[in-house]
Amino acid sequence: MKNKLVELREIHSIKQEELADVLEVSRQTISSLEKGRYNPSILLAFKIAKYFNLKIEDIFIYEEE
Repeated sequence: MKNKLVELREIHSIKQEELADVLEVSRQTISSLEKGRYNPSILLAFKIAKYFNLKIEDIFIYEEE
């Protein structure tokens, strides 16, 4: 699953560590999400969307295989 986390962090000038702290996850989780190696739980996806004041589908791009 692709996502726009890197773009959003850059727009808001937020480091991976800062976002991880706010979301109560590790920096490695943010890194894995950004690289598409990890799909977030629905709860984490909602937390990320709420933090950026966006809808989940504005951040995460679902692509059928």
